[in-house]
Amino acid sequence: MALKSAVRLSAVLVGVTATVSTGALVSPSAAAGPASIAVSSAVGSSATQSPAATAVVRAKQNRKVKFTRGYRTAKKDNGRPVKLIAGALGVSAKVFRDAFSKVTPTPDGSDPDPSQAQANKQILLDALGPYGVTNERLDEVSDYYRYFGTDGAQWPRTKAKARVKIRNGKVVRITIKKAGSGYSATPKVTVRGYPNVKVKAKVAYGTDFSANGQIVRLKVVGT
Repeated sequence: MALKSAVRLSAVLVGVTATVSTGALVSPSAAAGPASIAVSSAVGSSATQSPAATAVVRAKQNRKVKFTRGYRTAKKDNGRPVKLIAGALGVSAKVFRDAFSKVTPTPDGSDPDPSQAQANKQILLDALGPYGVTNERLDEVSDYYRYFGTDGAQWPRTKAKARVKIRNGKVVRITIKKAGSGYSATPKVTVRGYPNVKVKAKVAYGTDFSANGQIVRLKVVGT
């Protein structure tokens, strides 16, 4: 198959650079640090309550749900959001890692010659092709998740939002208002003012960029 001209694909192996025609997924020096978001929303109280009681209930329910540590990457991935990349390609994280482990980087991290770049690209296609990954899709995913942490850039992401429901002074439910996207790890979820509340989150991955790495479930598992 015709191979595109080589462009830089970084961080195949820790501390080195491999160059293939898919484009740089991340810089080997990039490390996606923890990030957090905080949102809040009010849940209306019962119409049978007095105005004073209603105000108290709303004040309690206007809590901030905070998501942290949702943008972590495994140390072995050297800054690459592997779960997101693999999800977008429709393969498992293991398949993706195995494919990249076969690519040959240059010893000093410089750009390889065109023949080596083509060989690297062919290695990826040979490994991922049986899973339905085409040359065009490999390029598309590579371009979408390309970022260089050294200049403060991040891969594309949107913030999740959630609403907390409180009954008799206790958190009884957290509802997803916006699922977000781009979470490379399961975030820690906390409710301000309720430090003992434990919330379990679930993140899903898929080929749709706008939904890849989105939060699909929030469940209160301890108070």
